[in-house]
Amino acid sequence: MSRAGLPLLANEFARVVVQLAPGASETVRIAAALVADATAAGHVCVDLAAVAGRAAFDGAAAVPPLAAVLEALRATPLVAAPGEFAPLVLDGTRLYLHRYWHYETALATSLAARAAHAPDEVDETALARTLARLFPDEGAGANLQKVAAAVACMRRLVVISGGPGTGKTSTVARVLAALVTLAGDARLAIGLAAPTGKAAARLEASLAHHADTASLGLHAVTLHRLLGLAAGSTPRFDAQNPLPLDVVVVDEASMMDLAAAAKLVAALPAHARLILLGDKDQLASVEAGAVLASIASGASGFSPPMRRALERVTGAALPAAVDGGAPRNAPLSDAIVLLDRSYRFDAARGVGRLARAVRAGDVDAALATLDEGVEARIALPDAEALGGAAFAGYRSYFDTVRATADPAACFAALAQFRVLAAVRGGPLGVEALNAMVERRLAAEQAAVLHRRWYPGRPVMVTRNDYALRLSNGDVGIVLPVPGASGGVSVCFEAPDGSTRRLSPARMPDCETVYAMTVHKSQGSEFDEVLLVLPDEPSQVLSRELLYTGVTRARTRVTVHARRETVAAAIGERVVRDSGLAERLWGP
Repeated sequence: MSRAGLPLLANEFARVVVQLAPGASETVRIAAALVADATAAGHVCVDLAAVAGRAAFDGAAAVPPLAAVLEALRATPLVAAPGEFAPLVLDGTRLYLHRYWHYETALATSLAARAAHAPDEVDETALARTLARLFPDEGAGANLQKVAAAVACMRRLVVISGGPGTGKTSTVARVLAALVTLAGDARLAIGLAAPTGKAAARLEASLAHHADTASLGLHAVTLHRLLGLAAGSTPRFDAQNPLPLDVVVVDEASMMDLAAAAKLVAALPAHARLILLGDKDQLASVEAGAVLASIASGASGFSPPMRRALERVTGAALPAAVDGGAPRNAPLSDAIVLLDRSYRFDAARGVGRLARAVRAGDVDAALATLDEGVEARIALPDAEALGGAAFAGYRSYFDTVRATADPAACFAALAQFRVLAAVRGGPLGVEALNAMVERRLAAEQAAVLHRRWYPGRPVMVTRNDYALRLSNGDVGIVLPVPGASGGVSVCFEAPDGSTRRLSPARMPDCETVYAMTVHKSQGSEFDEVLLVLPDEPSQVLSRELLYTGVTRARTRVTVHARRETVAAAIGERVVRDSGLAERLWGP
């Protein structure tokens, strides 16, 4: 902590800013520190109405009353009104760093415009025929995947949100197949992207193995690579030099931060379709903003004209909007489809039931599901027993590594189980859990573990290396080199199913990954998950973190935590201060 109890970085930012206007008041300095600290914590702005009159930071003096804060900020040249330029922008009671105010307003304006303008007139007869071929009749009720595909063909913007197993990737594969069919002889330029390299690789692999898109030869990249955005540089593609694409698909959009979203939308040509896929209930991005959740926050159903059009092309009856009439911001609401049927989980038991209870904030139902112990259970053994459980979960993997050096078999075995933790440090963090597993492995294979690069060691890349085509989050396995006595290489799975091998000497920064954080696990799936929550109170514990961790499991999840910790996590929502939802949907 530093002056007046302010965090060091926030205090330093405030010090630099107020030097631009000698004589700036202490209130202005505190406000500048507040917005800097809020942005570092993932917020887009600070709502002064929420902090006025109370201590801004531990040990700091109280923030003056709201009227006094607003008066001081309006009187200094360091703060601009919306549309003007200064280091800080005051918009109502929200205070922004200028660039984040610009990102937010530009994104809201662009999304609203894209939602309001439909593509060139769609041949409904051809669309209905194409959808009927791609989505065979499943019986009674509307097939929301089919509805989502129809929306994507009829709009320049579509947001498809749903939990794991609701078929988002399957839906987008059919969307792309439909668009290619409807385009006829015109060749569509399609771009696939995701916030992380791991998520991009998963999207590419899924579409490469889907019958409807396997022949398209699509390649997925990170959003930064799509935009030509290197660290510290301006994007190669922007409003003046738009992306040469007709369709852009962004998977795992819940991880997309405000800056990336604004730059992406700015770089889209006017005619292009933007398709956002993700789970609005998952953890938000590490950087500032909660873009997907904000976009989907006001959706209340289709407007009457859109509902009738969708009924014509899908052949299914759709419910009216929640209020029975036109929803707020009908063009945007018409662009959002929330998939609610899981093809992976039984909603009445196990992982599916637990996920539904956590998402709904129902503590009693979540604990009751865990107590039943059917595919989802709670356990609180001591540290020794926890280490044993983690090691036992990898028994099949260790056996596979000893039996064969086949990378495909080893990757399949590794995907059967994963330890997830809420935090990196501490006795129940990722570092301690990895050490627990390795200590037990050393007791069985002491000779092997005399070296760092032992066969079977799973590693996660922690720094992008474009020259090696490796991204932060990629997971590899150390395996023997065929025909080389004692030699090892680090194997990585390519999206087409092939294996890439790298010498350990060429590896970028990486770490052992028997355990990983819930944040790092986003976009991944494992047959069984051991989810470890800290005993002590932690700012990272939230409903979104618990939901994300639970839903990484396909068939079984064990939550290592105290009951009160689970209850506290469910009761804590991640709220990112932002004006995006209000700009899109109104107050």
